[in-house]
Amino acid sequence: MRYVFCIFKYFPYGGLQRDFLKIALECQRRGHQIAVYTLQWQAEVPQGFEIEIIPSHALTNAGRCLQFAMAVKKRLQESPADCVIGFNKIPGLDIYFCGDSCFVAREKYKKNFLSRFGFRYLIYSALERAVFEKASKTKILTLTASEKKKYQYYYQTSEERFHQVPPGITCDPMDMERVQKSRDAFRHEMNIPEGTCLLLMVGSGFQTKGLDRSLLAFASLPNELRKKCLLWVVGEGTEKPFVRMAQELGVDGQVMFWGPRSDVFRFMSGADILLHPSYHELAGMVLLEAMAVGLPILVSDVCGYAFHVAKAKAGLLISSPFKQKEMNEILENMLRMYKNSSWKVNGMSYVGENDFTSLPEKAADIIDSFSKYHRRYADCKKFSH
Repeated sequence: MRYVFCIFKYFPYGGLQRDFLKIALECQRRGHQIAVYTLQWQAEVPQGFEIEIIPSHALTNAGRCLQFAMAVKKRLQESPADCVIGFNKIPGLDIYFCGDSCFVAREKYKKNFLSRFGFRYLIYSALERAVFEKASKTKILTLTASEKKKYQYYYQTSEERFHQVPPGITCDPMDMERVQKSRDAFRHEMNIPEGTCLLLMVGSGFQTKGLDRSLLAFASLPNELRKKCLLWVVGEGTEKPFVRMAQELGVDGQVMFWGPRSDVFRFMSGADILLHPSYHELAGMVLLEAMAVGLPILVSDVCGYAFHVAKAKAGLLISSPFKQKEMNEILENMLRMYKNSSWKVNGMSYVGENDFTSLPEKAADIIDSFSKYHRRYADCKKFSH
């Protein structure tokens, strides 16, 4: 069968992009032809993939997304697929992988209500409505029950259209001895002084991930604690405003940006605390990956997978509504107690006891089931005529 995957932009280090590639490769492994429609592809093309770059000359992101949706509709009319799987919200999808939070719900709480009358809001809300409205037939693969409830509240999406899938972390199970060896090798290679606490942030999109919050919390630490700490940032994003912010806070000598990396797990094994004070995040696979290597976590409770951190007792949560003072205090407390806590062991045990790796297989099962059902339906319809 020919499966068409639609994604606005592919680059190797985004969480949504990684999920897309794992699912597409699993479908290919099962013998299906894989075509990808995208605005931008920034990586090597997997063998056998058919990549089609959709041209767009719009000046805004919303405009480009609208042009993409219209172009995909036209191409599917010219060259139909057995199943169309989208990783961003556009009309005409058979299956939507819900890797983003509800746009309308997020916009509702913005202070500037006038933004809801602008071009950006009109486009993104229309694309979202096309997927989730009651009249749509699109099946939805969802990662968290909490976000499903938001979509159902705003669009009255029927329960049977949702299919929850497990996370898809890619790390091998690690025991304490392997983690310690990796940690020692990493810290030696990076010349991290003995007794230094390495705070780590991982993720693309520094603003959304709350890097400003982390910098403020880091700068607020008592001098005797802060001088023993480093804050390293791994991921793809615009560094300049945050470099300037670190300079203004007087901590730029202890903050380092490493860009996107393929060896994120080495950074995690060598770090002492993961900071993840996101403004919003549907899931947060990085939280489970950190737990897998025993890295304690400080995370905002709006992240979809934050409940795993709480359930495992693998770190601490910042409550909503977010208060910078609360994060500052929690970080200081974590720094005073992380060496003697059970967060490390708890996280590793929790990941080992749960299914956090079968996302590609479960998603491909649902895609195959949908495709076979519609192929049978089409054959029956043809026979009846």
